[in-house]
Amino acid sequence: MAGVSPAVLGCPDVTLERNTAVHEVQENITSGDSLTVASSNTDFAFSLYRKLVLKNPDENVVFSPFSIFTALALLSLGAKSNTLKEILEGLKFNLTETPEPDIHQGFRYLLDLLSQPGDQVQISTGSALFVEKHLQILAEFKEKARALYQAEAFTADFLQPCQAKKLINDYVSNQTQGKIKELISDLDKSTLMVLVNYIYFKGKWKMPFDPRDTFNSKFYLDEKRSVKVPMMKIEELTTPYFRDDELSCSVVELKYTGNASALFILPDQGKMQQVETSLHPETLRKWKNSLKPSRISELHLPKFSISNDYSLEHVLPVLGIREVFSMQADLSAITGTMDLRVSQVVHKAVLDVTETGTEAAAATGVKVNLRCGKIYSMTIYFKRPFLIIISDINTHIALFMAKVTNPK
Repeated sequence: MAGVSPAVLGCPDVTLERNTAVHEVQENITSGDSLTVASSNTDFAFSLYRKLVLKNPDENVVFSPFSIFTALALLSLGAKSNTLKEILEGLKFNLTETPEPDIHQGFRYLLDLLSQPGDQVQISTGSALFVEKHLQILAEFKEKARALYQAEAFTADFLQPCQAKKLINDYVSNQTQGKIKELISDLDKSTLMVLVNYIYFKGKWKMPFDPRDTFNSKFYLDEKRSVKVPMMKIEELTTPYFRDDELSCSVVELKYTGNASALFILPDQGKMQQVETSLHPETLRKWKNSLKPSRISELHLPKFSISNDYSLEHVLPVLGIREVFSMQADLSAITGTMDLRVSQVVHKAVLDVTETGTEAAAATGVKVNLRCGKIYSMTIYFKRPFLIIISDINTHIALFMAKVTNPK
């Protein structure tokens, strides 16, 4: 042992302790950032929901707030100046409280958590860039997109729109288990880049419904009109429940096996609009904190499959995301040039609720063109329009949001 001082002998342990401490600090910072992302995602979800409902008040609404949110955050990696500021503020981030790098780290942390393999709840989410084959993407953008958003990059020949469309749609179809077959319906030759984000969710109820108990029943579209739907039924169920007298609605949480749950919100007759205008992160927090295990003697819930698609370039400017669609767009961090702008943001979502559980998929495509308590018993019938929020329990992320006005 000659020539080795005791101080040097002690070094490995000290280094190990220091590295562990640094890692813990980094983890705490990143999980703090992820809470900021989760909170902003909820805020963005409700703001976007209100705009979508305003456009189609009597239609089914279904979308993945997290899919749209992630696609736009990924796009912000390539934005500068006011274009960058508008995107992040439109996504409900307070840039004086949370610096831009922390936002992207928060996404990295959440996407890592969501992509952990789970044998019970299946959540697949990811992003991809399809870039005109003659265009050079900056290595720094490509690296950040991969490291922070797990985003893949492919080249596509947009001068052959049919081939490019097939390439993109086949990719999304494969990633969403065939649930979303045609995300992009048309492309023109001026398209230079298409950014897509997809999410696929499949969950089994902790307490499944017995298919033998499903029966045909009336679902009231409004006070005068009704449709016949297959109504699932479960008896003697103990599950989290909250009666919100202030907002005139009942809230029931049904859990999936694994780390996800669905919140079903049933407004009293004629009170849907009142509930919708009160949708804020604080409302959701109040509901979740007030849920108490309750005995429900009978729960009736329609079995349904709903889907919708949206062109969000008409909706996002109302949320303050404008410049990226205009000739003033600055997306120069993607290619180093100022000739890119977003022409289209496409989002499609599908939601199936059955006796065994839920299957849902959504995809967002952004096209960029040349600049040109107490247990008591009750019965709950979901036989009129209601809302659903499907969340990941670990990350508090709102994965899907829907309004079921007509299960048929």
